[in-house]
Amino acid sequence: MTGTPHTGTSASPTPDTTDVIVVGAGPTGLLLAGDLAAQGLSVTLLERRPREAGNMTRAFAVHARTLEALDTRDLADELIGTGTRLTGLSLFGKLRLDLSRLHSRFPFLLITPQYEVERLLERRARAAGVDFRFGAELLGLDQPAGQDTVTARTRDADGTPTTLSARYLVGTDGMRSAVRQALGLPFPGRSVIRSIVLADVRLAEEPAGLLTVNGVGDAFAFIAPFGDGWYRVMGWNRARQVADTEPVELDELREIARRALGTDFGMHDARWISRFHSDERQAPAYRVGRVFLAGDAAHVHSPAGGQGMNTGLQDAANLSWKLAAVLKGHSADPEALLDSYQSERHPVGTAVLRSSGAIVRLAMARTPLQRALRSAVAHLLSTVRPASHKALGMISGIGISYGAPRHAHRLTGTRAPDLTLAEGRLHELLRDGTFVLVTPADSATPASPTPLVHAHWTGDRATTLLVRPDGYVAWASERPDPEGLRHALGR
Repeated sequence: MTGTPHTGTSASPTPDTTDVIVVGAGPTGLLLAGDLAAQGLSVTLLERRPREAGNMTRAFAVHARTLEALDTRDLADELIGTGTRLTGLSLFGKLRLDLSRLHSRFPFLLITPQYEVERLLERRARAAGVDFRFGAELLGLDQPAGQDTVTARTRDADGTPTTLSARYLVGTDGMRSAVRQALGLPFPGRSVIRSIVLADVRLAEEPAGLLTVNGVGDAFAFIAPFGDGWYRVMGWNRARQVADTEPVELDELREIARRALGTDFGMHDARWISRFHSDERQAPAYRVGRVFLAGDAAHVHSPAGGQGMNTGLQDAANLSWKLAAVLKGHSADPEALLDSYQSERHPVGTAVLRSSGAIVRLAMARTPLQRALRSAVAHLLSTVRPASHKALGMISGIGISYGAPRHAHRLTGTRAPDLTLAEGRLHELLRDGTFVLVTPADSATPASPTPLVHAHWTGDRATTLLVRPDGYVAWASERPDPEGLRHALGR
C-alpha cells in the first residue's frame, strides 16, 4: 500500500521538523534511528516509556545473522562479551542442531539479555545525534494528500500536546503499535499459547551447556544460561490456562520444569517473573504512504526459536539504508526502492511465523500421532544434512535471501558472507553504511551515482559483487560487464 491517507486532523501549532520520526525505542527502533543518524540525517525517536523505566524484556537470543549486522556497526564483539555462546540447540530431547556448522564468523547462538542489545544500540544512536524524547505518547498521524511530509501528534510526559513533522515515519512500537492503529491497519492472527511463565533464576544444579527444550504434550519448558550465573526459564502448563494478570510464583515454574524436563534444577532466587501469552499476527502492509512498520509492530510470533528480536533488527537493517538513499537523493526510483521493503521483508515475517509456530506446535504435541510426527521431524533433521542445513539457515537467519529479477546471477539477493578482501573484511568495509563493490584485483573504480567502497579480491577470482549496505548482494557477474554494473548502480 503506497497511498497517502489522511488519518486525523488537529488544531495544533506549527510542528517541528526532522527527516525521520521513529516511534518506539526498542532494539528495532534504536538500530534504525542510529543507522539514519549515522548517515547525517536528522532523526527524532519517540518513546512512550519514561527514560528511567526498567526494561526486563523477554528476548535473550541473538542469532548469527544479527551478530553479522551488528558487526557491520562495530558492536558485535562487545555484545558477545556480555553473554554466553551456545554451539548447539537441543530440541524435543532427541534433536540436536549443530550451530558450529554455520558458515559465519559467528557460528553460535549468543544468549544475552535484550537490555544489553539496547544499551549498545542506544549508545550508538546518541553518539550519532538522535534526538530522544522519552515520555512522548503518539496520539495520531496526518498524511495530507499531495504533501511530502507526515505529521505526528503527540503528548509529552507533562501532558503538553505537540506536533512533529518529518519526511518519513517508522513505527517500531511493538505489538500494540499506536502507529499501526493510527493507520487503521488490521493485525490478523490469533493467540497460540496462553499463560506462559517466564523468569530469570539461579539454579542449584547446572544443566547441560546447550539450550535445553522439551515438551511432553501437557507441558513444555526451556532453560538458557546467560553465562553470569543467571538462567532464563520459560514454561507452559496446559492444565493452568489463566489470564496474564493472574499472580505467578516460582513454585508454578518449578512444577512445569519437573514435568517437561524431569527436574527443576533447584531453581531459586528469581530476580523477576511474569506471565504472558504468545500471538501469531502479521500486518498486511509494512508501508502506507510515508509511514512504515518494523519489528513487533509489523509481526509477532511465538518465542520458539528466539527469532522475534532478530527479525525486527533485520527489518531495521533493510529499511534504514533505503530511507537514507531516498532522503539523500541517491535513488533513481525512490518509490520502487521503498516498496522493496515490503516485498523483501513481509515474506520473511511470514516464514518466521511458520517456522516458530511449527516448533511450538511440535513441542506441544499431545496425541500419539502428533508425537510420531515430532519424532519423524527430529529424525529427518538429525540425519538428512540438507534438511538440517535449511533449518539452521532459517533459525539463524543465515539462509534468508531476497527475490531476484529473472535471469539475475545466482548470488543476487543472497546474504554476502564476511569475505576477506585486499582492503579488509567485508563487514568492516560495510561500516560506512554504503555499498561495497568487490572486483578482481587491479580493477579501476567505476563512476557511481551513489557512494560506495571499492574493494578487491585477494586472489584471482573474477566475480564482481555489488553488496548492499545491509550485507545482501545487489548484483553480480562472472565476467566484466560495465553496462550491467552501471545499470545496477543507477538502480
